[in-house]
Amino acid sequence: MEKSVKIPLDEPEQLLIKSDSETSLSYGKSPEERNVQELLKYGVINLDKVSGPTSHEVVSWIKKILYIVKVGHGGTLDPGVTGVLPIALGRATRVLSALLTAPKEYVCVMYLHKEEPKERIMKIFDIFTGKIYQRPPMKSSVRRQLRIREIYYINLLEIHNRYVLFKVGCEAGTYIRKLCFDIGEALSSGAHMLELRRTRVGNFKEDKSLITLQNLKDAFTIYQQENDSFYLKNIISPMEKMVSHMLKIYVRDTAVDAICHGADLAAAGICSLDARIQPNMQVAIMSLKGELIGFGISKKDAMSIYKAKNGIMVTSNKVFMKRGTYPRWDQKAEMIEQD
Repeated sequence: MEKSVKIPLDEPEQLLIKSDSETSLSYGKSPEERNVQELLKYGVINLDKVSGPTSHEVVSWIKKILYIVKVGHGGTLDPGVTGVLPIALGRATRVLSALLTAPKEYVCVMYLHKEEPKERIMKIFDIFTGKIYQRPPMKSSVRRQLRIREIYYINLLEIHNRYVLFKVGCEAGTYIRKLCFDIGEALSSGAHMLELRRTRVGNFKEDKSLITLQNLKDAFTIYQQENDSFYLKNIISPMEKMVSHMLKIYVRDTAVDAICHGADLAAAGICSLDARIQPNMQVAIMSLKGELIGFGISKKDAMSIYKAKNGIMVTSNKVFMKRGTYPRWDQKAEMIEQD
């Protein structure tokens, strides 16, 4: 029987309303209202990678299919691994860093070097649930230093002889191949990973949004030849999906352009924020229309920010929205006076 499969990002947003403010329809745009040309510059695709090609090769093929220069992927999959591979388009490639820390989920086939009873396997799975020590495998692109990673759940799905099928939800940076090896060591009989499929990256899941390269090619061909954007718009999501797992701060219209010019976020510019925000945490700075403005590092916890009347609350460290999308504060003041 499957246990709970919740991971931290599954918790609903917990907003503290600091001040009431309305957004003007004269500038900016809700991400869901973007047209195809805008999505090709600020969009992301939930791609189902097949076994065989590298993640880099998949990116090259998408560049040719969509006739665009900038394409990137959110988390490398080995050639033999299949499943969820987020693909960012155009300027959205700059947001891919948000997925580096997003939790992952995998379905794995592990081969035991000796048959083990189901009860013993489940007991070992329980031992490996929670905080574990893990050293990256020899064939990895990072330094082989011992580090701590969290396993949110390991659910046993099926056992057939020495083949064990299980689902694992884990912190970013967890090596499933190494996890299988360590489980084998704990069983004292040995084990290794046979097959692996990634079923989740942040909020990119194995659902209706997951598409193949052929789906993408067909949708783009229909868009080109018949000027029908229906299928392509259903395939490309706004880039904001890449930060759906992050804690957020929503700012008033008058604060947006200053942030786009590199200014830090002051207390007066904040309308609402997530109650789980802690000091020195990276947060997503959003407009009231739900547009991603940029990333920043919170200087205080949520309640302190909520109570603050003045002062800098978030240090901006990355901006994605183009300057001029919203008017400067003094420009808006002039517009209001004229009205």
